[in-house]
Amino acid sequence: MKARANQFLVIALCAASGVSLCLVPSDYAMPRSQQTQAAGAPRAVAKRIGAIKAINGVEITLTPDSGPDVKITVQPATQIVRFAPGETNVNNATPIQLQDLRVGDRIRATGWATDDNLPLPVLKIIVMTHSDLEARHQQDLQDWQKRGVDGLASAVDPVAGTVTISVRSKNVVIHTSSTTVIRRYAPDSVKFDDAKTGTLQQIHPGDQVRARGDRSADGSELAAEEVVSGSFPGIAGTVNSVDASSSTLSVHDLLANKTVVIKITPDSQLRHLPPEMAQMIAMRLKGGAAGAANGAAPGSGAATSYQPTRPSPPPGAGGNGSGSGRSGGVPDVQRMLSHAPATALTDLHKGDAVIILSTEGTAGMGTVITLVSGVEPILQAAPSASSAALLTPWSMSAPSGDPGGP
Repeated sequence: MKARANQFLVIALCAASGVSLCLVPSDYAMPRSQQTQAAGAPRAVAKRIGAIKAINGVEITLTPDSGPDVKITVQPATQIVRFAPGETNVNNATPIQLQDLRVGDRIRATGWATDDNLPLPVLKIIVMTHSDLEARHQQDLQDWQKRGVDGLASAVDPVAGTVTISVRSKNVVIHTSSTTVIRRYAPDSVKFDDAKTGTLQQIHPGDQVRARGDRSADGSELAAEEVVSGSFPGIAGTVNSVDASSSTLSVHDLLANKTVVIKITPDSQLRHLPPEMAQMIAMRLKGGAAGAANGAAPGSGAATSYQPTRPSPPPGAGGNGSGSGRSGGVPDVQRMLSHAPATALTDLHKGDAVIILSTEGTAGMGTVITLVSGVEPILQAAPSASSAALLTPWSMSAPSGDPGGP
């Protein structure tokens, strides 16, 4: 939610100041009493943006998106206005008082820079309340569920501005325009908040693609307002070693026939399949592994469709590509995996068979999104197709109640 909230705050600040770059406060952004003082001696402008952590009298502690907490001081002449998320009309800003601020609200404070580490004395504060942001998040979530689509990219045409994705074995052509917001998941994160501004050229066949917009009557085309994409490799192999001190895992990838080292974070989901559950999944895969392998997207291999989890907004694409409504045994496998008990890194040992979904990573090391151990019967039943067959239908956001969301 932070990334989207920051966009709203920037829009609000630009609307309030009336300047495109928002580098300096305008007449509206600066109290009149401060304009006269600043007229004779230009001073550097400083900004602070983040969520309110604490309010102590006129001093506010902010938690920024990165770095340590910072403090600001509200002056007697400080203007405080409340903007609704997405609002651009300055006339719709609502003046509020310091006592109206609450812990959790996101604010952007502007003031004259100081030469010391004292709290920044602010001239203007733009507020987006926690409740307003949550309401906007819910609206976005519902919109993604109603007008979203997701699947594996099968073709990309940057010149035509289109991406073709496979959704339940049917092609959907996503049309982009100059107003389409395009984002790319960060190499070490599956959080939408960490997605960066991207381009169509970054999308490759086999990537997971989400888009929302207006669909054609037959559902074969979509005029996209927003597109988010990412690459999420899959690994099926055996554990070489575990380093609990550095939270890393060395695995021999059976499909690629190489050793990979991946990181475990607090956001990584680790599960262990009980023997009876693993045997049941193996039996289901035994008859359909060949079909699953033949139907995989070209070049995707074990890195076929993954619907990345989104623990914070914005939302996902409903059930359009999650596979929750497809016939056959695969959705049952998905439900089994979602109910598998949690495990820990220290429970893994050399020789254990694992199936892993990871981020693309940087410097040759990805981060585990989901790891499932106890999969020996599955690898024996379908060694070449098990990873693809299992990872394709997974909707890792389902446990949080955000079906198919990024």
